Amino acid sequence: MKTILVTGGSGYIGSHTIVELLNQSYDVVSVDNQSNSSVIAYDNISKITGKQIQHYSIDVCDKEVLEEVFKKHKFSGIIHFAAYKAVGESVEQPLKYYHNNISSLVTILELSKKYDVNNLIFSSSCSVYGNIEKLPVDENTPLPKAESPYAYTKQIGEIMIEDFCKVNADYNAIALRYFNPVGAHESGFIGESPINKPNNLVPIITGTAIGKINHLTVYGNDYPTRDGTCIRDYIHVSDIATAHVSAMNMLLAKKQTKNYDVINLGSGNGVTVLEMIDAFEKVAKQKLNFKIGDRRPGDVIAVYADNTKAQKLLNWKCKYDVEAMMETAWRWEQNIKVELH
Repeated sequence: MKTILVTGGSGYIGSHTIVELLNQSYDVVSVDNQSNSSVIAYDNISKITGKQIQHYSIDVCDKEVLEEVFKKHKFSGIIHFAAYKAVGESVEQPLKYYHNNISSLVTILELSKKYDVNNLIFSSSCSVYGNIEKLPVDENTPLPKAESPYAYTKQIGEIMIEDFCKVNADYNAIALRYFNPVGAHESGFIGESPINKPNNLVPIITGTAIGKINHLTVYGNDYPTRDGTCIRDYIHVSDIATAHVSAMNMLLAKKQTKNYDVINLGSGNGVTVLEMIDAFEKVAKQKLNFKIGDRRPGDVIAVYADNTKAQKLLNWKCKYDVEAMMETAWRWEQNIKVELH
């Protein structure tokens, strides 16, 4: 049975990916410093899968401490999620993002080489594409100057891994550029529950609907889109998790055609902010308290994926539509209110 190291494993996408790894009979070890997540996620993973996983509350940037984990376990691969991810905060605190997101990847690459762990899935982002004219965007689209420090750390991360693979021919890596993850596990046991103030649209929608947040602000309604609000490609978190495991399966089976590659993960459909609000109101059967505000620094106008490559290489496609995304997110939010944990 192969063991996978998941960094950021108690976080939103990490926890869902661990569930999928366990369902496919992998062993999992997770490391997470809990800067924006809780160890409670591991208990809820166990409720879903019936399995316990080993986890360590450590900072991936701390090479000396992380190395002790590498000494204790023999890993077949690494899925690296651990990173700060709020676009707006990265504009306000750029050094925080450059230090954490880049240093953690350097540590992972150094230790994976030292301990002969030659398979890496890197959590990248559609933010690497910035403001682009041609949509949908595919993996061959030239990357422009990033719109935020967060996006730039993902561009840098991809370049670092590509350069590392050039001089380490036995090392295999895939950067998954996923678009906007939303929704929650169908069980209602895990979902998006950041410790810090939520920055992503859907937890703000559900938090507003349940009364935790006074109102939702739509940042700008004067963009050149069909209703004036930003367009994004929303993808269910469980679909993203499945793709990560499929990518790891491909690396371990040595089926990749080159030792470094990038793959988009998206539904292929662009949805506006107001359309997402409308989808939620239909599912929840209630009106949402929202107002229109100014544009937010770092936001791109529109981006959605050409996911042909993921379909071809990973034999992957989205299972969940927008209403399912909203339905599972709302179920999770209601479970949090009744103190499921």
